[in-house]
Amino acid sequence: MYSSMAELQNEPLPSAPSAPAQSPRITPPSSAPPLPFDLNDQPLTTTSVPVMPMTLPHSPAPWSTGLCDCCDDLSSCSLTCWCPCITFGRIAEIVDRGSSSCGVSGTLYSLMLCLMGCSCLYSCFYRSRLRGQYFLEEKPCADCCVHFCCEVCALCQEYRHLQNQGFDMSIGWYGNVHKQRRLAAMLPPPAIMPPQLQTGMNR
Repeated sequence: MYSSMAELQNEPLPSAPSAPAQSPRITPPSSAPPLPFDLNDQPLTTTSVPVMPMTLPHSPAPWSTGLCDCCDDLSSCSLTCWCPCITFGRIAEIVDRGSSSCGVSGTLYSLMLCLMGCSCLYSCFYRSRLRGQYFLEEKPCADCCVHFCCEVCALCQEYRHLQNQGFDMSIGWYGNVHKQRRLAAMLPPPAIMPPQLQTGMNR
C-alpha cells in the first residue's frame, strides 16, 4: 500500500507492450522490368493475350498457265530463248518488290550461266519465292528439278503468271507502283449520298 497520495501520483504508469516491428514490404520500382517472382517470393500472374486459332490454308492454287504453254505469249518466249537474263531480271525485281533491280539480278544470272553453267540454282530460288507469295502448287515436280530440266519453260511460266496478275514486266516494280497511283488518281471520288430523313406521323 502506498503511504501517501503524493507517492501514488508520482508512481509511473505501466506502459503497454509494444507490437513487434514488422519489416516493410519491398516493392520493385515502377521502371524495373517485370520479373517471374516479386521480391517477396510470390509468383507473379501474367495476363496473356488470347491467341486466335489459325485456320488451315486452302489447297494451293494452280498456275495461271501451264509449264509448256510458251506459245501463249510469243514475245516472252522469244525473249527468254535469246536473253534469259532479261526475263529472269524482270521476274526477280517483281518478286523482290523493288529491293533488287533487273540489271543486277540479270547480271548475276549471266555470270552464273557463263562461269558455272548452273544458273538454275539461282532461278529456282525465285520460283519458290513466287509460289510462296501467290500460294501456288509445286508442279509438275520440285522447283529445282523444273529449272534444271526445263529452264526456259520455267522462266516463261513465271513471267506469264506475273503478267496475268496485272504487272507490266517491262517497267519494273516501281514503274508498276507509279502506274497504279496514276490510275487511282484518275478515278472520280466516291459520291457521298445525303442522309435520308425518316418521316413519321406528326401529331
